[in-house]
Amino acid sequence: MYPSPSIELLRLDPDNNQDIPLPRYMTAQSSGMDICAALNDDLVLAPGRIGLVPTGFAMALPDGFEAQIRPRSGLAVKHGISIINAPGTIDADYRGEVKIALINLGQEPVTLKRGDRIAQMVIQQVCQVRINVVEQLNDTDRSVGGFGHTGR
Repeated sequence: MYPSPSIELLRLDPDNNQDIPLPRYMTAQSSGMDICAALNDDLVLAPGRIGLVPTGFAMALPDGFEAQIRPRSGLAVKHGISIINAPGTIDADYRGEVKIALINLGQEPVTLKRGDRIAQMVIQQVCQVRINVVEQLNDTDRSVGGFGHTGR
């Protein structure tokens, strides 16, 4: 097994955010780290509304990696809370505060509080590809068939 890459986390405003847990895996085999809200006041998300939630941390990812921000299944199923741009992407060269863009897809207002677990962060290896402009693409069994075209 290869050694795990490491990321550097910077707690922003440590005097104010010491009570906010940094991202962490909740079980030994979790693929995503839970991220908590560093709200100073409760945030009420009405149905259909979007809110940008601070987390109180910034990070440095190693070259060749990204952080994917994904919804938490419990919030999604119980309250209809999701990530508006799911999955959100944080690039390796971003150094600002991680903020989570949530949307309420449910039927009722939802109140988010300081310290609530609001999202998951999954670290993934990425590569940048070369672009080759061609006159024609090779043919496949599916070819130009769209959504649901495979019939399976």
